[in-house]
Amino acid sequence: MEKTKILQIDGSFGEGGGQILRTSLSLSILTAQAIEIINLRAKRKNPGLQRQHLVCLEAAQKISGAKVSGAFLNSKFLRFEPRKIRPGKYEFDIGTAGSTTLVAETILLPLTLAKRPSEILIIGGTHNPLSPPFHYFSEVFLETLRTLNLKVRANLEKWGFYPQGGGRIRLFIEPSEISSTSKITKILERGELKSISGLSVVANLPVSIALRQKDSLIKELKPFSLPEPEIEIEEIKTLSAGTFLFLKLIFEDNLIAGFSGLGKIGKRAEEVGKEVVQQFKDYWSFQKAFDPYLADQLILYLALAKKPFSFTTSRITSHLTTIVWLLEKFLNLKISIDQEKKIVNLA
Repeated sequence: MEKTKILQIDGSFGEGGGQILRTSLSLSILTAQAIEIINLRAKRKNPGLQRQHLVCLEAAQKISGAKVSGAFLNSKFLRFEPRKIRPGKYEFDIGTAGSTTLVAETILLPLTLAKRPSEILIIGGTHNPLSPPFHYFSEVFLETLRTLNLKVRANLEKWGFYPQGGGRIRLFIEPSEISSTSKITKILERGELKSISGLSVVANLPVSIALRQKDSLIKELKPFSLPEPEIEIEEIKTLSAGTFLFLKLIFEDNLIAGFSGLGKIGKRAEEVGKEVVQQFKDYWSFQKAFDPYLADQLILYLALAKKPFSFTTSRITSHLTTIVWLLEKFLNLKISIDQEKKIVNLA
């Protein structure tokens, strides 16, 4: 019997973090390619697999029936041999405030392209630093996927902040195929701004904090001569106290951008507003199409349309270049990146 060919991946490449694990698992399942990853999360303060990464791995294993080696805490080596994609109804509990959206991203692509629908419940943190908050995931990323003819819906059933988490998100995934006819596949500049809106939230804290976040955001946006955004105020009850601020922009051709900030002990509400506007400013000043977070997430789907694509982004991140490196390994593509012009292109 012919031995299974295994693709070897160096987990210390590029950003050297969890993105290599999540993207590799997703592409491994989709292509039925067995993989070995060495030096897992080598560039992180606590290298190796942590609790959240083990749940990503658990989710990937369950939806693919994969044979797995190296699935333990702090492991720096992993072997993953997927079988067939198994859409269905699943529940994954991170057990901490780890990011529910990062677990979702790990399994979303293969389940989207499966033959039957899936329903996924993920329990943990819903609005985390250094990962897409639920509102960005749902209102920017998933909305953009719909322009590619992908049918995914996400519900926020319960908010979850650090340190206790306890949040719940539920995904409804319908079988579909990626469309290459969308204008999103070739978008080099922003069109006209159609709307600007936002959300300011407090959990187990005085509503005055949410109002101060909103006022700070509006004040900091004034120099940009934009319409004043409609910012909703929301008070919620959660296991852990927290605050969240979100700014969303919609341009013509269904282009969406989003920026967010989180409060914490010792961080003034006004600083959260300034932080969100600084992210917006970094995007707005470059006149490019995708915000850097959308570029990171969307390129996987554009590459799998198997048609040429071209887009600009306000910042070429290490996450983006790492994902391009993985796409070239798995799909035998040649994707070019013009660092100066901030253009990503598959001819």
